[in-house]
Amino acid sequence: MPRHWLTIGLLALTLLAATSGRADRAAEDPPTAAPVWIIALDDTVNPATAEFVRRSLEQAAAHGAPLVVLIVDTPGGLVESMRAMVRAILASPTPVAVWVGPSGARATSAGAFLVLAGHVAAMAPASHLGAAAPVAGGGQEIEGVMAKKAASDLSALAASLAKDRGRDAKAAQLMVTEAKSYDAAQAQELGLIDLRADDLAELLQKLDGRKARTATGEKTIQTAGRPQRHEQPTWLDKVLSFLANPNMAYLLLMIGLAGVYLEFSHPGAVLPGVVGALCLLFAFFAMSVLPVSSLGLALIALAVVLFIVEIKVTSFGLLSLAGALCLVFGSLMLFDFEGDFVELSLGVMTPVVAAVIAFFAGVAYLAGRAQMATSATGAEGLIGARGRVSRRAGWVVVRGELWRARGAEGLAADAAVVVRRLDGLELVVEPLADETRADET
Repeated sequence: MPRHWLTIGLLALTLLAATSGRADRAAEDPPTAAPVWIIALDDTVNPATAEFVRRSLEQAAAHGAPLVVLIVDTPGGLVESMRAMVRAILASPTPVAVWVGPSGARATSAGAFLVLAGHVAAMAPASHLGAAAPVAGGGQEIEGVMAKKAASDLSALAASLAKDRGRDAKAAQLMVTEAKSYDAAQAQELGLIDLRADDLAELLQKLDGRKARTATGEKTIQTAGRPQRHEQPTWLDKVLSFLANPNMAYLLLMIGLAGVYLEFSHPGAVLPGVVGALCLLFAFFAMSVLPVSSLGLALIALAVVLFIVEIKVTSFGLLSLAGALCLVFGSLMLFDFEGDFVELSLGVMTPVVAAVIAFFAGVAYLAGRAQMATSATGAEGLIGARGRVSRRAGWVVVRGELWRARGAEGLAADAAVVVRRLDGLELVVEPLADETRADET
């Protein structure tokens, strides 16, 4: 019995020592620090990139990230997408530092508002921000009441963001009202940004220990010794961002319409129809997230209809001319970008419209020539064909066509005849000797 208790005691001491050792090691080894999340925005501001930024901010907060660095290098984009990004930054419980970098980067148009929205705003040397004046659909300045409305709306947003972050509201408004741009030194001097950093490492070093007021209260940024997690967009994000470009959407639309038109003019070709249908599918998907004008789209559709009718009806080019005009005006009105920072490039639209018009007109011309050639050879091919006498005196029906004829006088309606020769636009026929039913095919 004593030996039994001795064994139990030794086992208990061993377990106690092991437990104590693990506890000491747990006390000595701190838990793995949450990484700093790095998000790069090096594309236009569009629905796809806005969703990527929003999703990344939510995931960073869920993982307890001490900081999110949004690296911005963008020419701008859509106002609604910019507002979605701004809302996501303002609502983030995790401090968001917006850094315009690396050197040579820009945060213009919609990108400037992202800098203003950041809890911390920073820029790299040789970078710039600003030029946030809205433009119309063709890239020209907006005029009249719409100009005042768009500028006033965005100017108020710039001022409110600047005031909320303790930055210079007047300098922020000038980026909208006068399309002002600032380099890193000017922006820091005017109070639009908080600091300058040559690279990401210097930025993280300067941010360590800095306080930031987030949606859930004031936070102290901790970056020392923290690992980094570079969040990448998914392949779907990249595809959507690629398609959300108005120039790409327009190009896909034109290729799609040309393919469908070629299928209508040459039935059975298959490949043009398949390619056209796929391009139209991608184009309509892209336009579902872009501000599209219904009138512009209707004019382009009408242009295609007119080109197709030109193949069937001889209009001496009038239908093609009307189709070309509809295509030009429809292209100019296709996207309703008034008040946004993006445009359909005239450098893309002009050659595409010219090429599409030339393509449609060329196909219509070739189809017309082929039709005329078929008519000419078809008339000679009527010799020997069978037909029937029409109820209309002096006319016969051959191969489904009504012809003026000689030699059918005195024959009853529906009597069978055969074509012997062609005299101008008049057929010379004879009654069939066997009185059989005429073959009109």
